[in-house]
Amino acid sequence: MTIRTGTSSWTDPTLIACGRFYPPGVDTPEARLRHYASQFDLVEVDSSYYRLPDAAVAWRWTQRTPASFRFHIKAFRAFTGHTTPLTALPGDIAQALGARGESTSGPTTPLASLAPGDLPTELRDELWRRYLEAIEPLRQSRQLAAIHFQFSPRVQNDRAGRALVFETARRLDGERHAIEFRHRSWFDTPSREAATLAMLRETGAAHTIVDSPGESDNTVPAIWATTRGDLCVVRLHGRNAAAWNRRGVAASSGRFVYEYSASELIDISARVQRLAATVDDTHVLFNTNHEDQGMKNASAFIRTLTTLAGGIA
Repeated sequence: MTIRTGTSSWTDPTLIACGRFYPPGVDTPEARLRHYASQFDLVEVDSSYYRLPDAAVAWRWTQRTPASFRFHIKAFRAFTGHTTPLTALPGDIAQALGARGESTSGPTTPLASLAPGDLPTELRDELWRRYLEAIEPLRQSRQLAAIHFQFSPRVQNDRAGRALVFETARRLDGERHAIEFRHRSWFDTPSREAATLAMLRETGAAHTIVDSPGESDNTVPAIWATTRGDLCVVRLHGRNAAAWNRRGVAASSGRFVYEYSASELIDISARVQRLAATVDDTHVLFNTNHEDQGMKNASAFIRTLTTLAGGIA
């Protein structure tokens, strides 16, 4: 039984600006990752959601972390049902789309972004090829824990949504991956919950246990169940209901402002420990990325887990 803990970013601008996690002089990408890896044994790469990762950068990550360190890397947004700005695409692909693209406002208006169905098959194939090629250094070093697919709230429990789950598995051809849903329809009744978990088991995807505010359609309840024997993923977004649907650039980390209380961490730790006894690896990621709250929450969770384990022993 292995429980790894980390955060969903190590370079958030608010984290660096607050000056509390990185010591003085730790101010380069190499130094920051080395310091982070001295404190935690797991991290989520968030930047790969916004743009395709780069193989040279991924290789440098492997050189800056111990062999025992693990990465969860997020899937590119064009693979998860999100709208994708053309500026997020490689230049040649964006140029090809710009040459052929038309928006709904008229044939002479160039596309600024792509809806999920706008990407031609051959260009989608090429994006997938480049993505998998870019993360190959993590795979070769055996530090790739999983590819994380955080589906858009637009991906609902319907024929198209289920097809995307199966398409994802087909593209990965056995590569370990985790799926996180963001629409209530996947778990809103006992029968749908059972069918969703069965589908994840069939496709080989690890179910992502989500802790988040639960008052809107773009949240899912925390379903404490596993769908793979070798991986359990717990991803904690905080419970800041007031900020969950806040929009704008400043909201990207502000919506996750949350420090877990001692009682909340005791409950979460007990649940994690029970599930961890049934799988090979359990990975706990705190997505509370505002300033150093992710690190505070992760460290407090580790202490709570240690105390709980000592009490049980």
